[in-house]
Amino acid sequence: MAKRKGRPVDGVLLLHKPAGMTSNQALQRAKRLFFAEKAGHTGSLDPLATGVLPLCFGEATKFSQFLLDADKGYRTCIRLGITTDTCDADGDVLETRSAAAITRAQLDSALDAFRGNILQVPPMYSALKLNGQPLYKIARQGVEVEREPRAVTIHSLDVLAFRPGEVAEVELDIRCSKGTYIRSIAEDLGRALGCGAHVKVLHRSLAGSFGEDQCIGLEQLEADYERGGYDALDAHLVSADAPVASLPAVDLPANSAYYFRQGNPVMDTKVYRIARQGDIVRVFCAESAQSPRQFLGLGEITDDGRVAPKRIIANRSAG
Repeated sequence: MAKRKGRPVDGVLLLHKPAGMTSNQALQRAKRLFFAEKAGHTGSLDPLATGVLPLCFGEATKFSQFLLDADKGYRTCIRLGITTDTCDADGDVLETRSAAAITRAQLDSALDAFRGNILQVPPMYSALKLNGQPLYKIARQGVEVEREPRAVTIHSLDVLAFRPGEVAEVELDIRCSKGTYIRSIAEDLGRALGCGAHVKVLHRSLAGSFGEDQCIGLEQLEADYERGGYDALDAHLVSADAPVASLPAVDLPANSAYYFRQGNPVMDTKVYRIARQGDIVRVFCAESAQSPRQFLGLGEITDDGRVAPKRIIANRSAG
């Protein structure tokens, strides 16, 4: 008898990642709890970080890139006066300098350079790869290599609190584009102020359209499983199309939906009311007396007004 690989679970779990755990460790723990055959996370959080970590199960993994590419929101506490090798509190202290002379006016002036479109150098302790090897593995060997600056966008950066002193602290609320390293902001801010800095606390408050108020922790999931089994766990999943919920939706009649599932472009006379040529849309089989509305996948609008399959999800009900 073939060994079961897991349940065919489809959907997105909005997990509140705890501190002290890698994103992959959180993913594997949730995957085991759900006994899911397939799962993936949507962008790593540092072990020190907490907060919003969407996990995609089953067919939802086909749309995880949309969450990887989405804007993020963070709240962070940066300590001024102490530099570490990882640019956060998990690292070894490299240098300590007094931050007592730093004023709120100096801080505000320095932060102006971190708003809008900026270039930042990724930290050595990151998952970015050089010749197939993650930078953090190279860093652990005591080696530092040159990294190309990367363009990111800081949509907003607000000071929540400033506590002056020998080791000063600043709390920030940041909305930014994908690929932004908060640790690099801390490092660069410390350099600009002449005292060094590192991230003391990091919390992701937003990932795409998903906020921290929608998230659930691992301990609560485990408690729910003890009370209600897999049904209780599955109740926490949002739909597989949640990562692409911002895209326009096209509802196809059952006969068109059949051909779309087979990989064929289908005609939809209403499509130009909501989308233009080249646009990506969510495609559904319209609700009928026989079946509820069902998500089929993503389609692309062709020049003749058809909806061409781009990414189709498995039809679980057909099995």
